[in-house]
Order: sequence, then structure tokens, then C-alpha cells
Amino acid sequence: MPTLFPAIDLKDGQCVRLKLGLMDQATVYNDDPGAQARAFRDAGFTHLHVVDLNGAFEGRAVNASAVDAILSVVGGAMKVQLGGGIRTMADIEHWLERGLSRVILGTVAVRDPELVREAARRFPGRIAVGIDAKGGLVAVEGWAESSELTAVELARQFEDAGVAAIVYTDIDRDGILAGINWDSTIALANAVSIPIIASGGLASIADVERLTQPDAAILEGAISGRALYDGRLDVQEALALLQGAA
Repeated sequence: MPTLFPAIDLKDGQCVRLKLGLMDQATVYNDDPGAQARAFRDAGFTHLHVVDLNGAFEGRAVNASAVDAILSVVGGAMKVQLGGGIRTMADIEHWLERGLSRVILGTVAVRDPELVREAARRFPGRIAVGIDAKGGLVAVEGWAESSELTAVELARQFEDAGVAAIVYTDIDRDGILAGINWDSTIALANAVSIPIIASGGLASIADVERLTQPDAAILEGAISGRALYDGRLDVQEALALLQGAA
């Protein structure tokens, strides 16, 4: 069954959604991340996607207390994955010891791919790579800089590394409810054997239904943010649809 990951993006200790990855285009949805996580748990979600947005820009954990609050509420009931500002093996070890299901390595996957490989060897099944693409090229440092790599080129670097998943975000779709970029997401999934999680743009139940189609069966799942917060996506309808596709 494909997994639907509700997203909690943390900025200055609050749950926000950005538009097109711009920090000055943030909408605050909840100032209590723990309460938001509890709401997602109580709605029936089994997984949670968390991003330390400040951390992604600053290269270190900034919203650690908010992440701890989330884990204290749902740590045993949901599988929580975290990205943003995780750049060293010490960071990885710290967060996995705190109770995360897995960590997501983004900028460091471009800057220091060997660290990703070593982490995947040491923590099997608990290391994911975040690939965020803008205009077809991978963006780093909280999406503030572009690299010269395409998403497929970066993903293929980890083909035999034991990475548990790739979270693929189309920044040009993020936070604007334009629908997931299914063509590029499925193309990436077909280019590598690593499971792909679609992120950026999930707009409505139509995207969830698209996730259940045969050519999308290769995907691990998709992440939803603004559509959930704005009430555009009916949680029970979405979860029932995915359950029916199992």
C-alpha cells in the first residue's frame, strides 16, 4: 500500500508551509508542533515527514526542541522521518538515538556522498536521501543554491549504497497546490531501484488517486502539506483510497 506522509515543516518553532521554497513566503498553521503531530496520529496516519527549515538553511539543528516535542507525542505510534540541517555522522546518530525512524540527508548528499554511504552501511534501512530539484537541477542549502546535477544523476550515485528511500521534491510545485509532477517523479523511480517518495504540489484527492495507478505502484508514497492544512484533502477518504489499493 502506498504511504501518505503528512508534513510538518518547522520554522522558528512553528508549523508552517512555504510557497516555492521561499522562507519569506511562510504561512503559519500551528504554533504547537506536538499538537499538530498528535492530530495527524489521531487522524489515522502511520508515518510523519518533518523538516527543520531553519536547519536546512543554517546547516545545523535549529528546531530540535520542536522535533523532540513531536517525538514525545507520537514516537511510538508513528514512523517519523526528519530532514533539514543534518550534515554529520554525529547529527545522524543523535537523531536516530532520539527515536526517529529515519533521517533524510539532502545537501550533504551532494557535498559529501561518502558520508551518506557510510551512514547507510551503519544504519540499514534508516537513511533516506532528499533530492530537491528546481528547473531540473538539484538544489542545496535549503534550496538557496543550485548544483549542476540532475535528480537522476544524483540518485544513481546511491544506487548500490543501501539507501532506504529518496524523497523527491519538485520545488517549482511546492506549496502551490499545482499537483505532483508525476512525469518526473515516475521517471526517477524507473531510473533507479531505490524507493521514491513524491513531494511537492499534492493538491487534492486526485493526486492520491493517481498514486494508486499501476505506473505509480513503483513509488513508496507521497507527502502532503498544504492540502491537508487547508482542508482540501479529506483524510479519511485519502486513507481509505490507499487502503483499497493495497
